[in-house]
Amino acid sequence: GSSASKQIKKSFKSCFHGTKPGFRVNFEKFLSDFTPHEFASLIIKAHIALISCRSFQSLDYDNIENHLFLEEERRMGHMSFRCLEISRWVICGLIGVLTGLIACFIDIVVEKLAGVKYVVVKKSIDKNTEIGGMCISLILWAALNSAFVMVGAIIVAFFEPIAAGSGIPQIKCYLNGVKVPRVVRLKTLMVKVCGVICSVAGGLAVGKEGPMIHSGAVVAAGVSQGRSTSLKKDFKIFEYFRRDTEKRDFVSAGAAAGVSAAFGAPVGGVLFSLEEGASFWNQLLTWRIFFASMISTFTLNFVLSIYHKKTGELSSPGLINFGSFDLKYNIYEIPLFIVMGAIGGLLGALFNVLNYWLTIFRIRYVHRPCLQVMEAMLVAAVTATVSFAMIYFSNDCQPLETQKSSEDYSLQGFCADGEYSAMATAFFNTPERSVRSLFHSPAGTYKLETLGCFTLVYFFLACWTYGLTVSAGVFIPSLLIGAAWGRLFGIMLPYIALNPSVKVSCFLAAGKDAYQHSRFYFAGGIVRMTLSLTVILVEATGNVTYGLPIMLVLMTAKIVGDYFIEGLYDVHIKLQSVPFLHWDAPATSHSLTAREVMSSPVTCFNRVEKVGTIVDVLSNTSTNHNGFPVIIQTALCGLILRSQLIVLLKHKVFVERARSRLRQRKLQLKDFRDAYPRFPPIQSIHVSQDERECMMDLTEFMNPTPYTVPQDTSLPRVFKLFRALGLRHLVVVDDDNRVIGLVTRKDLARYHLGKHGLEELHLAHT
Repeated sequence: GSSASKQIKKSFKSCFHGTKPGFRVNFEKFLSDFTPHEFASLIIKAHIALISCRSFQSLDYDNIENHLFLEEERRMGHMSFRCLEISRWVICGLIGVLTGLIACFIDIVVEKLAGVKYVVVKKSIDKNTEIGGMCISLILWAALNSAFVMVGAIIVAFFEPIAAGSGIPQIKCYLNGVKVPRVVRLKTLMVKVCGVICSVAGGLAVGKEGPMIHSGAVVAAGVSQGRSTSLKKDFKIFEYFRRDTEKRDFVSAGAAAGVSAAFGAPVGGVLFSLEEGASFWNQLLTWRIFFASMISTFTLNFVLSIYHKKTGELSSPGLINFGSFDLKYNIYEIPLFIVMGAIGGLLGALFNVLNYWLTIFRIRYVHRPCLQVMEAMLVAAVTATVSFAMIYFSNDCQPLETQKSSEDYSLQGFCADGEYSAMATAFFNTPERSVRSLFHSPAGTYKLETLGCFTLVYFFLACWTYGLTVSAGVFIPSLLIGAAWGRLFGIMLPYIALNPSVKVSCFLAAGKDAYQHSRFYFAGGIVRMTLSLTVILVEATGNVTYGLPIMLVLMTAKIVGDYFIEGLYDVHIKLQSVPFLHWDAPATSHSLTAREVMSSPVTCFNRVEKVGTIVDVLSNTSTNHNGFPVIIQTALCGLILRSQLIVLLKHKVFVERARSRLRQRKLQLKDFRDAYPRFPPIQSIHVSQDERECMMDLTEFMNPTPYTVPQDTSLPRVFKLFRALGLRHLVVVDDDNRVIGLVTRKDLARYHLGKHGLEELHLAHT
């Protein structure tokens, strides 16, 4: 169709930008040569290529040990380093406090808005049940949902698109060493907080716990720098930490504090940051992150106790409280846990596959902000309509005395007086309340068909919802689906007994314990976390007895799910074509060497270089390199970054002649830290024609000891060195120490194991 053709043209034009003026393609003739299947595949590849054309920069996790850095370190005494260590602990405490306060704000506002919405809709349904006109209640429910979601989608789509989703994939990329644009900005935090409030209050199949991880990371990135570049306010504190190495550690602490605030799980937050987030770790960092997590949980607990007029009663450790459990399990139930884990892995893989193709569809067709807002409103209206229909046609009525006090929005519907609709307990509630209801409601509260319909419908609603242009998480919906399936399994178990000699009561007991212990399997099938998720759930349930069954379920779900497709976060990272480095190189990559994977030829600078040459190289948009080896004649003597050269040009650090006795202007590390992290573009720096003839001495500013490898080094060895040290550039030299190539993140990330062995991808330059 014409619209598809336009999209392909747009993709190709974007990727071929900068080619010669005579370059022409007859798209109509070009496309006519393809079959419908090839045509559809071409559309997908063209749009993936469009995304790949975006430039992702790498972070400088390796300290630049130039003369300025070494001089500053030598001047600092023992007391200075002690003060820096104290400052790190203070910053972690501030991160915990601010993250806890943000969690309190989100929780209170969501409860207020959702409470008002459900009370209004409940009154309308109760009124129209008696007098007729249920369509009015349906329209009211759908309109309120759409209104909330419209606000949340507008602020995300039009003001800060990076705030969409939970933010966990973006934070994983950041901690892996990829600079995702605008991911830790103050504006992103504000949109994220407001967006998740609107999403949850709008009744979408989402949770508010996932975005807390992103929010904590943004808080950490801002607090640790002692200034706000968005507000152009510099508090002149924590200036030493204005570099990627320090900022990375604090962002790890912020992510852990977000998990701790969400689930009341400080240890789980530390392990989450280790397992899913931080690519680089040390022992001192563990204690600081745990401290930030503890402060976050305490702040949330204390503030909520004041809000609930129970000052000092620390009974709300996280945004979601699963309540107390007192169950036991027997050894013959372990096979049931493994079976449930396998089912969770299969269902999680199905969820991820469906969401993958849905995301491809969105990339192809729903790429304009107005369309994204309309889709979010459509999903909100459909969610309300489906929920209303399920409640309307359900005949599962339960006595009011069986309902727990935590479910405040009970609906009578068409049930008799003194009864309520069990289906409404699942649908007519926030996801957190529905989870608690499924966990703690007594046996017989839900009929088999009620749970079956709910889990099936909510599965597809959650799959459709994840990936919308709204701020939302998938963790709580996955717990809700898993709890419903687990409860359904427990009810069905006596009916599927193959051995009639076994007493039915044994299966009833086993089914009850099985669903209680394996209710978390679906979350493991989607996100594929094992250690951290186990500890998070053990802390959230308050019973260490569940550690073994939960671990069995999650490990089985991960093993089964990984056989079919990667975890949901990894799927979305790959769809964005981010050069993400896993822990190890592909298993069959030993045949490749550094000479085969490196980028060449390499643009090098002389140790004393002409200013005009530097300006021309930095202004060349066709290369856009960020690291440049420095040479003396042909031998490598150092490495300098684009950001450093821009600061030098901005401050006019050069002399008139190469052998002039006039000393160039003296710079300090403070000048580079003041420009961090938003270094000005080269186009904003004016260099006169006379200044272009001057010379610049790079000796004092370059890194004189960059990491190098011989050209015959194997790819796994290069990968291990690059990954373990957090490098941005790795110089490849020959036997005479001459530069022959440069290995960057994109050179390593483009190799992966596919269906046909080792495959090569095309990723954005870093």
